[in-house]
This record gives sequence, structure tokens and C-alpha cells, in this order.
Amino acid sequence: MTGVASQSTPTGLVTAQMRECVGRELDRRVSYPVAASDIRRWAVAVYYPELPPRPFWDAPDAILVAPEDFNPFAWLVAQPPGRPLVLRDPEEVLGIQGPQVDTRLRGGMTVEYGAPIHSGDVISSVRSLGGYDERDGRRGPMLFTTIADIWTNQRGEFVKNFQFTFIRF
Repeated sequence: MTGVASQSTPTGLVTAQMRECVGRELDRRVSYPVAASDIRRWAVAVYYPELPPRPFWDAPDAILVAPEDFNPFAWLVAQPPGRPLVLRDPEEVLGIQGPQVDTRLRGGMTVEYGAPIHSGDVISSVRSLGGYDERDGRRGPMLFTTIADIWTNQRGEFVKNFQFTFIRF
């Protein structure tokens, strides 16, 4: 769900200033080079108690492929240095007034995969405000906010488009 706020059921939660920010970048991250041991450990954790499929552990380090859900940002990140940033409400990051709501819930996610991650890859992530959708719910007006997180590797290949939606009311 990318784009501007839905006009089908406007609830007044999305302001003109918020609409103008759709598509704007929220942050950038760059991973350290992915180590073969990172891939193997991730695969063992994901497939436990079963043994992971062979491509995730039984290959030379130089050609080891990570499972699709591998996250090179789960630990420290190279840029900006240190622990991964916690993404707050996008309006706070963008320096604008957000909706005055009390509740925030996870609303779901979609993922599109591209080139696989190999050992040695350096992954860049750019998170942006994907869009808003407004709906009326049993508890009143609800705001659905989508954040898009696009990953590419050091060769500029598309790796992943992860979009997550949260609901505020």
C-alpha cells in the first residue's frame, strides 16, 4: 500500500502536511559485510530443530547463500555506526505533527524478494514513508501507515522490499 491517503473514508487523521511527506526518506542503513558464519547461524536458528537445507551451510564460504528472511541489520550496523536505530513514528522522524492518537498496533507486512544475499555482500537499506490510509473502525477513526524498506546490495541489485503497516487510533 504505497501512495497518499485513501479518499474513500477520510477520517481527518491525515493532514495536508502528512500527505506532502509520503515518499520521503526516513533513514538509511548499511550493513557490515555478511559473514558465512552469520548465514549458517541464522539458518540453524530458523530451521531448528531440523537441519537447514544444504545451500545455507554446506557450501564454500564464498558462495554461501542466506535464507530469504536473513537480516544483516539484526546486529550492529556499519552506517550509521552502532546499534540499529529504532524507527519511531514517521512524523516524528520527519519533524512534523503526527496524529493525536493513543493506540498503535502492528497491522501486517508484505515482502518482495530479489537477488539472494551471499556471504561477503554489503546490504543498504532505505526506509521511507510509503503512505497513509484512513478508515472508520469500531473504536472510531483508524490511521493505517505503511513504511517501505528497500534493500540493495553493493552491486546495486534489488534484494528486498519489506513493507510494514501499523494502525493508530
